Amino acid sequence: MATVAMVLGLSLFLSWASLGAEADPRPPNIVLLLMDDMGWGDLGVFGEPSKETPHLDQMAAEGMLFPNFYTANPLCSPSRAALLTGRLPIRNGFYTTNAHARNAYTPQEIVGGIPDSEFLLPELLKKAGYVNKIVGKWHLGHRPQFHPLKHGFDEWFGAPNCHFGPYDNKARPNIPVYRNWEMVGRFFEDFPINLKTGEANLTQIYLQEAVDFIKQQAHQQPFFLYWAVDATHAPVYASKSFLGTSQRGRYGDAVREIDDCIGKILKLLQDLGIQENTFVFFTSDNGAALISAPIQGGSNGPFLCGKQTTFEGGMREPAIAWWPGHIPAGQVSHQLGNVMDLFTTSLSLAGLKPPSDREIDGIDLLPAIVQGELIDRPIFYYRGNEMMAVRVGQYKAHYWTWSNSWEQFSQDKVVYMAEGRLVSEMHFISLHSMKKKRKRKNIFLPKHPQKTKLSINLSISI
Repeated sequence: MATVAMVLGLSLFLSWASLGAEADPRPPNIVLLLMDDMGWGDLGVFGEPSKETPHLDQMAAEGMLFPNFYTANPLCSPSRAALLTGRLPIRNGFYTTNAHARNAYTPQEIVGGIPDSEFLLPELLKKAGYVNKIVGKWHLGHRPQFHPLKHGFDEWFGAPNCHFGPYDNKARPNIPVYRNWEMVGRFFEDFPINLKTGEANLTQIYLQEAVDFIKQQAHQQPFFLYWAVDATHAPVYASKSFLGTSQRGRYGDAVREIDDCIGKILKLLQDLGIQENTFVFFTSDNGAALISAPIQGGSNGPFLCGKQTTFEGGMREPAIAWWPGHIPAGQVSHQLGNVMDLFTTSLSLAGLKPPSDREIDGIDLLPAIVQGELIDRPIFYYRGNEMMAVRVGQYKAHYWTWSNSWEQFSQDKVVYMAEGRLVSEMHFISLHSMKKKRKRKNIFLPKHPQKTKLSINLSISI
């Protein structure tokens, strides 16, 4: 009997080790770096010509790049709800039915938010002993019942909404900033944002919050850090030392500062000696907002349209996984990924299973990340309560390319999703082969740890 127990124990250990986990019973720390309105084409590693993201490019050189990674919705609130629940917005409540294909989000005049019935990632990670912190933008409801600390987070520094404003504090107040339960100020008042120059120190504040939390938890309980900065969302901002340093203008200044901060976070993990026990994933909530570009918006590379649309520019996101000692350097995975997968993957890292009483749309990416496997799965492109398109393998079927109803379309009152882009040849259901609609593009990785140029194929339109 003892021999059987030893064999079973060894089998379980080898199974865990095969997915890159250590013998240390403590599960790995998890750091999710979620950008706001950052496009697929904003990184040097994806060919952005100014190459002003050296730290993110280095992160890709040391880890794994995902050229085919998607959001669950092309707008801030529903995509964040999907990430933290592992479920499509049509399941987790972040959609509207008061207009065809209308996205849902939570500005301060909206009283709704994430339902209590949803299990969020930090709530579940607590079962494995994790300490959880969110830094930055929450955007899942601003009423007390939707507060992050009521949904599994132990600490929060940031705001319930984006940094819009300034407001007159009569008809509408400026957006509050919280430390845990306490409101510590408001944007434009206690946390200045100069709309004329773009100067604000918020990204540096968010960096310090991350640094302090990591140092505090480094050798204690496993931690989950959700770093959701918003400097690349209009109105774009950067601190004084970064303003005017980019070839891309103010938006580029914001990207350069975020890149620098991510470099400092990764270096801190290395300096503390916990890099091999910390899984880090970088991505964005949706595509770049072309309506704000070029001064206040980014680049979606070769892809059509941007934020708020279900064309590739609105849904395909930059994505990098970094886990030294577990992910071989300089890897590119062609796995179809989605922000919802970060929910399921994080639970897997913690040794937990997703809830069994509901449909979970995110898949566990660990086999793709540490073993190089390709998992067959579809990608659904939702806008509001309408599934606009679906991708299976190299094929994408686009059912709707406009945002109002069929009745209005029939009356020649069509409203196209793509701002300023007429896609007249795509009125009706269309099927596209991504193999036929592509061009060759190189991924450029930095000199270290190895001098590499990797080639990927991209869809260039849909």
